[in-house]
Amino acid sequence: MKIGFIKPNYPFEKRVAILPQQVKECPNELIIETGFGETMDIPDAEYWDAGAKITSREDIFATCDIIFSLKLIQPVDYNLLRQGQIIVGWTHPTGSGADFMRVQAQPKGLIVIDLDNIYPSVYYNGETYPIPFIQPNFIRQNSISAGIAAVYHALLCYGILPGKDTKVAILATGNVAQGAYDAMSKFNADIRQFNRKTMPEFYATLGEYDIIINGVEMDQKGQHILTKSHLALLKTGCLIIDAAADADGAIEGTHYTSIGDPMYYKNGVYYYCVNNVPSLIYRTTSEDISAAFAKAFYNQNIASFLQLIRK
Repeated sequence: MKIGFIKPNYPFEKRVAILPQQVKECPNELIIETGFGETMDIPDAEYWDAGAKITSREDIFATCDIIFSLKLIQPVDYNLLRQGQIIVGWTHPTGSGADFMRVQAQPKGLIVIDLDNIYPSVYYNGETYPIPFIQPNFIRQNSISAGIAAVYHALLCYGILPGKDTKVAILATGNVAQGAYDAMSKFNADIRQFNRKTMPEFYATLGEYDIIINGVEMDQKGQHILTKSHLALLKTGCLIIDAAADADGAIEGTHYTSIGDPMYYKNGVYYYCVNNVPSLIYRTTSEDISAAFAKAFYNQNIASFLQLIRK
């Protein structure tokens, strides 16, 4: 099957999903958009020498079985999508990609592959299919980087270097929270980390924290770790860093922000919820994701698996 890689036109996205060294390892036919590696200073010739073909974005949409776009395909490309095409990347079908599923994927019969770190799945014809050959946590390092980058970026935007008197709460203990803890610990702040069992302690001390960092994405919408009634109890000027970028999920009523406009202020609280924050450290994260995607997806014989789904 032909896999076509397009440059994500998602705002401020600079990560590169596949590097030339992974092209050499891939048994599938790879088609790369002209200028694909420009953010990493990789000329088209390096991809060509590695075995990929180079062509235009329009030609990739017109000729490739699979379109790999690291971030969600934007409306400017909707007219290029063909009936029954396969779309791969961080597509977030039940979250930020829900509108794409409704207005493009369902009417055009697209097969949408979401390379989520924990639940990699295929979405097709109203059904969801787990991908058996991709193990959970296959791209763990990108999630850790999200926690690290979110903390540093949010602190700079907020204008603070935390110290021993800065009280910080980190919600969850997974990959994103691990990265957030690693970044925040460099400042010698007063940090407490909470999990499901210790959340009652967090709620009892809500008003004490200067910074609250969320590291979990809720499985179901409508479930909130922090509700609006909780938010009303926070210290004035409290900074909430949603490192998991779970808008209106873990924290009720929040919305996405962007690298260009990362923070907003509402009812005495500052909110940070950037959903592609690892792009701030795109050189490091491109190395990580290219290697992880190659091992988990690029090198697999996905044709037979997709044929089963289409049946």
